[in-house]
Amino acid sequence: MLAVAGLVGLGVGAVTACQPGDLGAASVAYTTDSTATDALKKRGVDVSWLTCTGRQGEAGSGAGSPSESTVVTVDCQGRTKDGRDIAVTGKVTRAVNGACVRGNLTGKVGGRQVFQVDGLGNCDAKPPPAFTPPATYRPPGQPRPTVTVTVTRTLWCEQDPSCRPVEGK
Repeated sequence: MLAVAGLVGLGVGAVTACQPGDLGAASVAYTTDSTATDALKKRGVDVSWLTCTGRQGEAGSGAGSPSESTVVTVDCQGRTKDGRDIAVTGKVTRAVNGACVRGNLTGKVGGRQVFQVDGLGNCDAKPPPAFTPPATYRPPGQPRPTVTVTVTRTLWCEQDPSCRPVEGK
């Protein structure tokens, strides 16, 4: 019974987190990661890696339903290709289509501030389509292409005089 209740709660949480206009910690962290990396690269920083985490709510509690007025605190840590530390921190109040975040964000590289902005990314970007079929997509029931692999193996049999290697083979 406890497991079923947990699954129902998880399902409700997942549906709530995907509502249009919602501000979830995971989506904000993902979008901040992407947009901060782009912003750093535009400022000449050679980013090796960057990882962001998000914590929902002013007090850091993950409880409650996300909404447009929710604040997500982001903390990104990374490193440049030449070994300097990267830190992007701040509070995000709005995220749009995985293309931008708005709030107060500060980026530092090697302890030096590189940017302090009210947002990152392009909030006017059109959302990507929900599903883009691959070029080889075929509706169910349609024939699919097959792949044929031919393997050629040459065997030498030293004991049989008629099985000697032939010039050019």
